[in-house]
Amino acid sequence: MAKKEEKEMTVEDKLKALYELQQVDSKIDELRILTGELPQEVKDMGDELEGLKTRRQNIENEIKECETQIADHNVRIANAQAAISRYKEQQNNVRNNREFDNLSKEIEYQELDIELSQKKIRQYTADLEQKQQDKVKTAEQIEDKTMDLNQKRNELESIMAETKAETEALILRAGDLEKKIESRLLDAFKRIRKNAHNGLAVVKVERDSCGGCHSKIPAQKQLDIRQRKKIIVCEFCGRILVDPEMGNEKKKK
Repeated sequence: MAKKEEKEMTVEDKLKALYELQQVDSKIDELRILTGELPQEVKDMGDELEGLKTRRQNIENEIKECETQIADHNVRIANAQAAISRYKEQQNNVRNNREFDNLSKEIEYQELDIELSQKKIRQYTADLEQKQQDKVKTAEQIEDKTMDLNQKRNELESIMAETKAETEALILRAGDLEKKIESRLLDAFKRIRKNAHNGLAVVKVERDSCGGCHSKIPAQKQLDIRQRKKIIVCEFCGRILVDPEMGNEKKKK
């Protein structure tokens, strides 16, 4: 029986349902605008914070690599020094000049290796100091960004908490209204609303003009709109037009 009643809705009933749906959707839009760009800001700040944390982890890995290289070259120097001591001791027991020269070359090679390792140690030590400074700077950035992000999140959560109940109630009301409106008309409503820059698909006639694009509406068409016998759209912007009295009725209600 309910389905039969819905199918027998008059044009006036359809217009009233469409107008009320527009009012509800517009209110939902207003509540969402309250959050502004905060959701995207929070997301962007969260991504930036994760990027800083990744950077800090990479720096820590690079610091460990520098420390490992410095330790390895210190071991290499110690081994080279031990080898030099051993070769010098062997020089005291050589049987000929050839053996002495060979040992001298080995000593020279080890000394060069020590010089190279010392050079590498200086390079890695300079890198280590720079990376430690970068780590401190990144840690400060993470701390500042975390504080800013928490502040933005609290601000967003506060706004959402204030509007959550009202938004949920409006969404339920919009759902109930959509069930009353035939699918063809509802699709047209949603299409117009999507293409309209202000989200208005149903507008009142104001001062003999369309409430959406403000184009002049002929007197005969205004009469037809007031009679509520058929659904009339603005020939310029395509919005569905309703008479001023219907708008005032809904405001009073």
